Amino acid sequence: MKERAGEFIKQPGGFMAFVPRPLPPDPPIRYDDALQALLSKADRAIARLDGIVTVLPNPDLFIAMYVKKEALLSSQIEGTQASLEGVLEFEAEMKPRDDIRQVKEVVNYIRAMEYGIEHFTNGRVNAHLFQEIHRILIGGTRGGKKKLGEFRRAQNWIGPQGATVFEAHFVPPPADEILAAMANLEKFFNKEDNIPALVKAAVIHAQFETIHPFLDGNGRIGRLLITFFLVAQEVLTRPLLYLSHYLKRNRAEYYEHLQRARTQGDWESWIAFFLRGVDEVSEEAGVTAGKMIRLKENLIDRLYENRISSIYAVKLIDLLFARPIIDVKAITEEFKISRESGTELVNRFDKLGILRELTGKQRYKKYLFHEYTTIISCGAR
Repeated sequence: MKERAGEFIKQPGGFMAFVPRPLPPDPPIRYDDALQALLSKADRAIARLDGIVTVLPNPDLFIAMYVKKEALLSSQIEGTQASLEGVLEFEAEMKPRDDIRQVKEVVNYIRAMEYGIEHFTNGRVNAHLFQEIHRILIGGTRGGKKKLGEFRRAQNWIGPQGATVFEAHFVPPPADEILAAMANLEKFFNKEDNIPALVKAAVIHAQFETIHPFLDGNGRIGRLLITFFLVAQEVLTRPLLYLSHYLKRNRAEYYEHLQRARTQGDWESWIAFFLRGVDEVSEEAGVTAGKMIRLKENLIDRLYENRISSIYAVKLIDLLFARPIIDVKAITEEFKISRESGTELVNRFDKLGILRELTGKQRYKKYLFHEYTTIISCGAR
């Protein structure tokens, strides 16, 4: 059982590198009562989450903001310090409060997510698709010089900054094993079988992280693969399950379970950890969606209580859920009203505390829908 997931093989340089066994796991996953209960609970939680989109006022806008949150959290695991406000400022063509290079990493993640969802929908994956996602994710960032869209041709390793390969926590397979390992992962991804989709997603993520086929960006792509697979398998009709919050919160346990799967062949403990994460983040996303629904209801009530009955005021609430950073010009163009009317509308929303001025300027002011971004960014600090 110890070599069930693979084995460490001594390399010409004298270090030990881990070479994974082909998937599926052999012997097959053992579903004891505890694991079966976790699987059933996670299945129910993700089904409830998928059903939430039917009651949201505008599910596409909610999902778009949730993708931004996932991009932030996944990038933060890799050391990026960008904030949701910084990303929104970048998108609103403002100078972001954060390092522009780190904001770019988050924006690239969003683009990679959108590209992957579009191209994974037929349920098939190949090497070119992995490589294109890598090119989108890494282009123009800190890792942008590390062979965009190419599987690595050199040894890499995981460990503290500055650690040598002999001091690493984990050494992935040598470069000459990458093509065979990735070909097997693609085959496993594409094959129709009786393995439960959530279990298969857990195994795919772990195997990709073990192969570590690129010089940079492996963690982020591995986390993207979870959502890509579940959407491709129609477990989710929309990309609404993101595990980065759970993995960031339980980082030490995450790495420990991955390593146990490799060194002890303990796929079951890793899968159990993964399923607990699916259950937790599904519940959290449902709570967040509920807060969004209540926020919109509360805003309408505030307009009513303050005798603001303009149709444009109601329309502005809808617009803010799509564009949480806004200015008078955008409002006048969207509603085709005068600048005076747009300014009056913004001032009333500012007075009610719905909008918060960001720039401190006398002219060309930008405003933040802060209650919305506060709900979305919970945990993404």
